Amino acid sequence: QVQLVESGGGLVQAGGSLRLSCAASGRTFSTSSIGWFRQAPGKERERVAAILWSTHSTYYADSVKGRFTISGDNAKNTVYLQMNSLKPEGTAVYYCAGGFRIEGPWGYWGQGTQVTVSS
Repeated sequence: QVQLVESGGGLVQAGGSLRLSCAASGRTFSTSSIGWFRQAPGKERERVAAILWSTHSTYYADSVKGRFTISGDNAKNTVYLQMNSLKPEGTAVYYCAGGFRIEGPWGYWGQGTQVTVSS
């Protein structure tokens, strides 16, 4: 099993920044990629970014390109999501997930961290 724990969420004003962390433990070799997802109330879950552990290749959704940066620290088994220029529509629960390719599938999920962006 792989355990994923998110942290770093909170309340921020529009235009501000937050950095989310996803710490992986357990059988981390079972995952090759980490993805960040978000889900707002009444909306479908959206994949916003993903990274491959081996090459640090990345994926970004069009909605966050140029504002979000995903990075990984292999020594710490931790992936970060730096979120800049946050918008109110970015208010959601943010989850990290462990998978096998940058596009998934995603077999392991964290509990989520709330991000609220005030206008």
